[in-house]
Amino acid sequence: MEIKGAVALVTGANRGLGRQFAAALVERGAAKVYAAARNPESVDLPGVIPIRLDVTDPESIRAAAAAAGDVTLLVNNAGSFTGASLLGGSLEDIRLEMDTHYFGTLAVTREFAPVLERNGGGAVLNVLSVLSWFTTPRVGAYSAAKSAAWSLTNALRLELAPQKTQVTALHVGYMDTDMAKHVDGPKVDPAFAAGLGIEAVEQGRFEVLVDDLSRNVRAGLAGDLTGLYPSLTA
Repeated sequence: MEIKGAVALVTGANRGLGRQFAAALVERGAAKVYAAARNPESVDLPGVIPIRLDVTDPESIRAAAAAAGDVTLLVNNAGSFTGASLLGGSLEDIRLEMDTHYFGTLAVTREFAPVLERNGGGAVLNVLSVLSWFTTPRVGAYSAAKSAAWSLTNALRLELAPQKTQVTALHVGYMDTDMAKHVDGPKVDPAFAAGLGIEAVEQGRFEVLVDDLSRNVRAGLAGDLTGLYPSLTA
């Protein structure tokens, strides 16, 4: 789809990757960019329209869809990271990860799908992760939720195709944001990731792998699991 002249809504747009998506959409000529956040007063980016949206609150989602009835591009970016493991983490934290990344993405997409259809089809961009395909105990809850969101994205792509709504998945490793501040090693500039995601939408691509980490892990899925988890051979 053409970004110039599009009307976009980005969830979690007040900081991190979401803020970079909103900024890039404005820069690339989107006619209107709704910057959605649980606290719209925290949105400080010039040229956008702050809008209240909590992806875990159905009433908030319905209100946002009613207020932004001209959307042609939905960017599902809002996320959470509790650091919960599946065996030792609290069930409350594990549910939050699933409520945000899986049920939240699903709820927002379900509410905006008719909006996109009325406006010609448009596109959905779901922000996923290399952790959709790989996990460690310390990120078990997050990885499980992102993996569910990957399957969700593939299913939505098929279900939305008849209304001519394209669905793109963005997978990225560690980015230079608050969520990965504890990680040592190379990190992707979120502005770079946002740019690649928008280009993928313009090109009608199903999937974009932002960095070498994502590409290598994606390729590793075709091999034996010990390739991704060498400790299993110990």
